[in-house]
Amino acid sequence: MALSRKLFQHRSSVSVFGARSMSWWRSVEPAPKDPILGVTEAFLADPSPEKINVGVGAYRDDKGKPVVLECVREAERRIAGNLNMEYLPMGGSVNMVEETLKLAYGENSELIKDKRIAAVQALSGTGACRLFADFQKRFCPDSQIYIPVPTWANHHNIWRDAHVPQKTFHYYHPQSKGLDFAGLVDDIKNAPNGSFFLLHACAHNPTGVDPSEEQWKEISNKIKEKGHFPFFDMAYQGFASGDPERDAKAIRIFLEDGHLLGIAQSYAKNMGLYGQRVGCLSVLCEDEKQAVAVKSQLQMLARPMYSNPPVHGALIVSTILGDPDLKKLWLKEVKGMADRIIGMRTALRENLEKLGSPLSWEHITNQIGMFCYSGMTPEQVDRLTNEFHIYMTRNGRIRFSLLNIGSKEMAFGGKLVKRESKGNACGGQEDMHT
Repeated sequence: MALSRKLFQHRSSVSVFGARSMSWWRSVEPAPKDPILGVTEAFLADPSPEKINVGVGAYRDDKGKPVVLECVREAERRIAGNLNMEYLPMGGSVNMVEETLKLAYGENSELIKDKRIAAVQALSGTGACRLFADFQKRFCPDSQIYIPVPTWANHHNIWRDAHVPQKTFHYYHPQSKGLDFAGLVDDIKNAPNGSFFLLHACAHNPTGVDPSEEQWKEISNKIKEKGHFPFFDMAYQGFASGDPERDAKAIRIFLEDGHLLGIAQSYAKNMGLYGQRVGCLSVLCEDEKQAVAVKSQLQMLARPMYSNPPVHGALIVSTILGDPDLKKLWLKEVKGMADRIIGMRTALRENLEKLGSPLSWEHITNQIGMFCYSGMTPEQVDRLTNEFHIYMTRNGRIRFSLLNIGSKEMAFGGKLVKRESKGNACGGQEDMHT
């Protein structure tokens, strides 16, 4: 009898456990598609031979193929088989970090010499932003982050998942397709003292709209007056203008004004190391002692996330930047990519104007970097996709790195303009925002 009772209890407990385990994940719904990566999925599923994808931000050659820079190929030849694959320290490659800081703060920066910068290797720019967001939450738990409208969509995800309250500030002006400078300055003034501001150092994603040098000086001045902390995401240094020094101008202005600041750097775009996930997070501190403390805490945040950063990409970067000849080659290649994109902007604007569009296309050449913020509405983007098989994110962001001057891809705007007078391109001229 006792044995029967025990067997019954055992079966009951197994049954309850089994039912519970089967129901654990029933409430889990499919996650929404990423607004950027989802474009590629839809593009790949489209059987049309005329389809064009101008959405995802990765550089391509004239044939639409991924590019590996010659400086990267040479660096890989040099490191192949010559180094072990042991763990890097939690802070990453010392050589890579040192060379990366020179790009952001200046080759002969006194801040580097004085060891005032806490810096660690990060998992590209995304990882650098996430590390900083967690650092902000841990050591400034009552703070908030001001994020521009619009911005790279993942910025919102990063600070949300770090549980940092978010506010937004004006940035893009839809009517002029340029910078809403007055709104931006007002938001800086009206933010509570000591707020954090997320700034794009160059080639603002997704708009391609950057402040002028004089506007950056005014922004720096207003942020300093309010005691705000500026955090720069610099994903496109060198890739915007072709000159890494020029693209770091905003950061140098803030440094000259005496700010303490943070910087997220990435080598995805400017070295084509997308899959290597190599980047750097740096935080400028008051002195060396504070920098040591901050770096130790950044490493402690990284430890439960991924413990140690990957080694291969860091070796590539440090090999290129640490060798004068390879660095010279890299500067030549990154300028070539930037100049090609600038040329595409000019060609697309000229083609659209030659087609007789009555609209202004100045914003195409006024903006800078890999992306053009066309100004199209989500409904207009949907129509381009559904009727003409042209794929882009629904905010109207166009990736210039894929287009080939003179190709059918470069002429995609012609489809829109030629049909404008018939009212069947994007709803007709009256609701054309591009």
